[in-house]
Amino acid sequence: MPPQLALFFCIVFIGYLFWMCHKKKDGLSNALWIPLIWMFLAGSRTVGQWLNLSPSSMMEAYHEGSPIDAVVFSLLIGGGLFVLSRRKIGWGLFLTQNKWVCLYFLYCVISITWCEYPFLVFKKWTKELGVLIMVLVILTDRRPFKAIGGILKRLAILWLPLSIVLFKYYPALGRGYTISSGVQFATGVTTGKNELGKLCLICGIYFSWKFLLNRKKGFKWEWKENITDFLLMGMIVWLLHFAQSATSFFCLMLAVSLFFMSRRTVILQKPDRLITLLMVVAALFLVLDTTVDARNIIIEFLGRDKNLTNRVYMWDALKGMAVNPIIGTGYQSFWLGERLEILWEITAPGINQAHNGYLEQYLNLGYIGVFFIGAIILSGVIKIRRRLHVDYPLAMLRLCIVVTVIIYNYTEASFYGLNNMWLLLLFAVIEIPEDKNSMDVTQQ
Repeated sequence: MPPQLALFFCIVFIGYLFWMCHKKKDGLSNALWIPLIWMFLAGSRTVGQWLNLSPSSMMEAYHEGSPIDAVVFSLLIGGGLFVLSRRKIGWGLFLTQNKWVCLYFLYCVISITWCEYPFLVFKKWTKELGVLIMVLVILTDRRPFKAIGGILKRLAILWLPLSIVLFKYYPALGRGYTISSGVQFATGVTTGKNELGKLCLICGIYFSWKFLLNRKKGFKWEWKENITDFLLMGMIVWLLHFAQSATSFFCLMLAVSLFFMSRRTVILQKPDRLITLLMVVAALFLVLDTTVDARNIIIEFLGRDKNLTNRVYMWDALKGMAVNPIIGTGYQSFWLGERLEILWEITAPGINQAHNGYLEQYLNLGYIGVFFIGAIILSGVIKIRRRLHVDYPLAMLRLCIVVTVIIYNYTEASFYGLNNMWLLLLFAVIEIPEDKNSMDVTQQ
């Protein structure tokens, strides 16, 4: 099939699925298109990358970015602020209920004072603030959990078919090759196989939640909706296979297992047992890792080498380059300037993260930054534990996101920046004052 014809059929298919969502009266409010566009760009390519308008130099692209991207994200942030200004939010109560998130963002902006490139880092922090704004636009919607479900489904409709078409018919855009062996892998709408794996993971969590938990009356066959959903789930499996992203595959299997466990009668009778079970499993893993090297057993089971594609060597090198173990180099400033050039000589050109979220926080924000991430996660789990007795399916979605992000950040860094895993974590741990937040469990 000619590539142009394949792309045409893909666009028609996407349009049909969007029409189906609209026909089902599952439409998003106008405001929710702002975070949807944000998440689409964050999970695929930015406008500058789609239009091939990014700076020619990788160094310039990482430091300065694309002017058109700056305009697009500024417009989205401005749109998000406009939406929030028209909604009644109890900001005092919001700050109290989400103090660790607010303190973390405050610490990030304060850290700019000791970094080497304050203006450049301030621009990065502004974009980070945009992630928080997108989360608030979703959470302050009249039915926030229906909103996130609608957004994730539409993202799956956009991301998955386009990724397959680009991989099969536009290899210059949809494929990549390993530097060492030249093995081909899929990148789809993203710029790398790990990004494609993350995209599939996010879509997989949504569909797993939808079919395993978010149904009050059990499974009901609706031909058009179920066929398209199963087709999209098949695309997730297909793309994960060709992306060869072991981390995303493992996290998705973990998410599915967590949803299955949450359906057991022993858990349904007392949801707190699930939190206890997760803590026991984590403690058991630490013991087994110390005694029988459980981590490497899992890594080898996933078909990865013990050094995680040289990540372990890179981690050792990065630890030796830490500037200040307490406060770090400043928000997102470790991979800047001359240090970036040295790091690209040690690792590979284009790498701009430690491939470990906790190490990345340590390098940029020191032990204080790592502490804040831990506090945000712990406070989120406490909130979710209370919600397990109030709205079980929605609390389980939040818990699954938190657990997945914790594991995902062992081999990838997603606790910052233009990253949908970071956005979803904030969505899972932030609470809006209840008198302004009407949550319901409407089937997606």
